[in-house]
Amino acid sequence: MIALARTFAASLLLGLASVACAQSSGQASAPTAPPATVTEPPKGFAQAIVLWPNGAPGAHGTGEGDVPKLFSYPAPGAAPHPAVVVLPGGSYSHLVMEKEGAVEARWLNERGVSAYVLEYRLGPAYRFPAPMLDGARAIRYLRSHAVDFALDPGRIGVWGFSAGGHLAGYLAAVHDAGDPAAQDPIDRQGDRPDFAILSYARVAFDKEFSPTPPMGDLIGKDAAQSVVDSIWVERLVTKDASPSFIYSTTGDQTVDARNSTAYYDALKRAGVPAELHIFERGPHGTGMAQTLAPALDELKIWPLLLEHWMTQNGWMPIQR
Repeated sequence: MIALARTFAASLLLGLASVACAQSSGQASAPTAPPATVTEPPKGFAQAIVLWPNGAPGAHGTGEGDVPKLFSYPAPGAAPHPAVVVLPGGSYSHLVMEKEGAVEARWLNERGVSAYVLEYRLGPAYRFPAPMLDGARAIRYLRSHAVDFALDPGRIGVWGFSAGGHLAGYLAAVHDAGDPAAQDPIDRQGDRPDFAILSYARVAFDKEFSPTPPMGDLIGKDAAQSVVDSIWVERLVTKDASPSFIYSTTGDQTVDARNSTAYYDALKRAGVPAELHIFERGPHGTGMAQTLAPALDELKIWPLLLEHWMTQNGWMPIQR
């Protein structure tokens, strides 16, 4: 299944590249791509890092929504720092950059972890595998620039919410060690996250708890089953998947919590370390849960559970 996902992503990438090339050359047969979705940056970032200065693979243009980038939040204190690529949610059609991006970046900074909020490409202009390529490139980029950014290249993780959680799970399951012969030194780096955090992520498409067509903004509304299989993260897990922390709520009516249990079970079967927390109450999109109504006060503890998990595994400095 991993090989299938990589092969499918490679073939779609070639298609993206050919369409972009045809458009740039003015061929009449090239379909017109919809305009790229433009995202407002998160607040308080130190630097905006363009992942492909010469243009992203399959890009339709050079406008804001065509240029994937990282927004950096470097941690203070002694280096080298662990780092996390934060992947906001938004159904692959928009990005919740503050609530599921900058808030978490600042939380990580306060605990000695550098954070990088990823602006990945979105539908309908960009379909699979464009967001996956952007996520993989982010990890390779940070490893390649670890010295420049005072990072530990062996402690780089991902943290995703909802659709961003799906992307985090995909990156945790589908990765490679890099290409030693690549002309671009960034591509010589591996893209496997050292750890992954999934918050209310949709990673399985069983009709029992996912009755609607899966992820239309990522793969289209009428995608073939082979395409669905290529993004069915739960089925892509192997023993090489990244250790994972999984959080969701039973009360989530948008992404059934059985997505989380299915992913945990897949990791467990593969022998991959995993921690799962499912709370009784709480809607979809709780974020860090610190500003929710008093009836949901129980959820406020979940970031502390994450902090303990990261600390015990060496991915966050111990707070004194």
